[in-house]
Formats: sequence, C-alpha cells, structure tokens
Amino acid sequence: MKTLKLTLKKKWFDMILFGQKTEEYREIKGYWTTRLVDNIFTNKEKFKDFDFVEFTNGYNSKSPQVTLDFLGICEGKGKPEWGAVENETYFIIKLGSEVSRKNC
Repeated sequence: MKTLKLTLKKKWFDMILFGQKTEEYREIKGYWTTRLVDNIFTNKEKFKDFDFVEFTNGYNSKSPQVTLDFLGICEGKGKPEWGAVENETYFIIKLGSEVSRKNC
C-alpha cells in the first residue's frame, strides 16, 4: 500500500478532518513534480498512484493525523476558499473517505 504523506497547517487540516475540504493543492514546481508525477522526462505526464493520503498537523510525533482514500491527481485551478490563489494552476489531490485518525 502506497501512502502520500503531507503536512498541513491547522486550518486546512481541520477542514479536511471535518469533511469540508475534499482536495488538497500543491504548487507546480520541481519538488512537487518529482513527488507526484511519473515520467517527467517524456511528453506524456502520468501522475503517481497512491492508496491513501496521510495528513499531519505539525511535525511532532504526537501531532494529529488523518488518513483518507486517495482518488487521484490532476492539474487545474483550485478553490480560493480552500487555499488556492485565484487563476493559478495547481496539482490537485482528490480526497476520498476517511480511513483512520490518530491524536485528533
């Protein structure tokens, strides 16, 4: 099972935890391209496949965590109310149902 692990600020973590935010955004930059895209040196981009997305609120070993089903990645415009800058293109990570939570 492959898990994409991401750290979030409390506001976005809580919105995901309570089911208010169903996608997470990452800038289209080298670091995120390496983590999220397969075949970056070909003309055909293929996004990596994961089973789950694990979000952590902070860097402490006791920080709250929530794990959700991974529904895929695409490129597109994000919603400003979910943290996206208007008219900017992002990697959009689609989130499914909650699988587990820890220290919440």
